[in-house]
Amino acid sequence: MFTPYFYIDSILMATPSEVSGELIGTSREGRPIEAFRYGSGSKNISLIAGNHADEPVGPLLLRKLVTFLSHLSQDHYLLSKYNWWIVPHTNPDGESLNRAWYTDEDSETDLVRYLRYVVREAPGEDLEFGYPIQGAFPSLRPESEAVYTFWQEAKGSFDLHVSLHGMGSAYGAWFLIDEAWIGRTKDLRRECAERTRRLGFPLYDVDRFGEKGFRRIAEGFCTRPDAAQMRSYFLQQGDSATAEQFYPSSMESIRSLGGDCLTLVSEMPLFLFPKRVRTLTWPDPYLNEWKEQFQSWKTQIMIEKTTMEQVRKEAMARGLKAMPWEAQLRLQWQLICSGMRALEGR
Repeated sequence: MFTPYFYIDSILMATPSEVSGELIGTSREGRPIEAFRYGSGSKNISLIAGNHADEPVGPLLLRKLVTFLSHLSQDHYLLSKYNWWIVPHTNPDGESLNRAWYTDEDSETDLVRYLRYVVREAPGEDLEFGYPIQGAFPSLRPESEAVYTFWQEAKGSFDLHVSLHGMGSAYGAWFLIDEAWIGRTKDLRRECAERTRRLGFPLYDVDRFGEKGFRRIAEGFCTRPDAAQMRSYFLQQGDSATAEQFYPSSMESIRSLGGDCLTLVSEMPLFLFPKRVRTLTWPDPYLNEWKEQFQSWKTQIMIEKTTMEQVRKEAMARGLKAMPWEAQLRLQWQLICSGMRALEGR
């Protein structure tokens, strides 16, 4: 059976970014944006991470992956069958801001450091919704322009694009799938669900009833949002200023280059709160309860000067756990592998 997942242990052992990539551009603050190309096959695969700079696990996987690929022989099937186009971190400025709460050697995320130092970019700065479509939308930032120009150098269109993301907290793993591919990703959903359960984690299940483009497919799986639906949502709220900040996502941008690219998004939580049996409603009171709890803890740390140990004890008492980074890395690689497998039936 076709199973590139077999290589996950070797990828996990690889040193992050042991090799140097090509400079494809610089950030707004002048930091380099590196990209890597490997392979000579007929299938073009795009992998990016870091569009939301407070989500560090995706960039870590890709930095390990480029090292792993660099050591393969040119006749290895991962290189002879595929062309890999990888940008491990699209947002080095945002990464620099968030490095205060994590390192690449971490095995899990520390709650107090995360709450104290995490920086999340708002609409208008959000790189995921800042990509161009030629003749329709410009780039929001130089970082997205660099990635788009890099994609344009590919021979032919892309077959698979995975944008690796994460969530601050949820009760399980969540996978977003291109709506155009729902009917062709049954095996992908089965494989990712089985891997999640095998690792001992639940699937995140939420039904936003189409809000912002999120439509539930099955437990743990949802359609990915797009910019038009984001804009529509904020316009309905009477917030035209925010609506105007949404440019195309990386998924929409790469599909605009032609072909029928399968686009996927991983959403792995840094923190897991207990799963509760509930009716799928939106807004979800249970999720809002945890959102408010995280804000309360952040306020305690930043303003009320509650001791770090007090917050950690309260989080433990409420059943909050950090999701191990290794589990997140394994599930992100599973999504990539299952996406590759989905191409076989096209």
